[in-house]
Amino acid sequence: MHSWPDAPSNQWDFPDPRTAGDDDIVAVGADLEPGTLVAAYRAGLFPMRAQRRLAWWSPNPRGIIPLDRLRVTRSLRQSAKRYETRVDTRFVDVARACAEPSRERGWITEEFIQAYSKLHRLGWAHSVEVFDQEGQLAGGLYGVRVNGLFAGESMFYAQRDASKVALMALVQLMRDSGMKLLDVQWCTAHLQSLGAIEVSREEYLRLLADAVG
Repeated sequence: MHSWPDAPSNQWDFPDPRTAGDDDIVAVGADLEPGTLVAAYRAGLFPMRAQRRLAWWSPNPRGIIPLDRLRVTRSLRQSAKRYETRVDTRFVDVARACAEPSRERGWITEEFIQAYSKLHRLGWAHSVEVFDQEGQLAGGLYGVRVNGLFAGESMFYAQRDASKVALMALVQLMRDSGMKLLDVQWCTAHLQSLGAIEVSREEYLRLLADAVG
């Protein structure tokens, strides 16, 4: 995940998330073109469908993982020794694994895979892949980088702890490159066990402004 490319053009104006009140959905409509997606992340929004409509979300509270608070247990460090991590070598495979239909609350459709794959080819979306000793894809994650922000979209594992190892690698990459904000959208119990916390929308937007510059 090197320096960011030029921003693609965008034809939409997103509303300020602060105008949404208690609603997590800020806007509906638009499209999943690269410029639209980059502009949305800059504004603190991300896309998911709601009742078949393309909706733009700003959860309040928002889940983030402070880069100095990732919880890495001794057993996880041992697990990490069994794997090899790479970046941006199997983006589409990671996205498709995250979209596995059997996963609970699956929302990643072919439309989203194609949109984020295009964003990846332009240098904005990235994946971290974890491989076992036989070279098989054991887990991974993907998301979008905008300057100092990494907006995590989804992660998966096919072998024990592989998604956690991918997250460890991501956090280290972010630290090494001076990035500031790891957005995980909602603070689930699983993410909370890894160090995720909740912040208000107002606080998230303040952190975002500092991260994207």
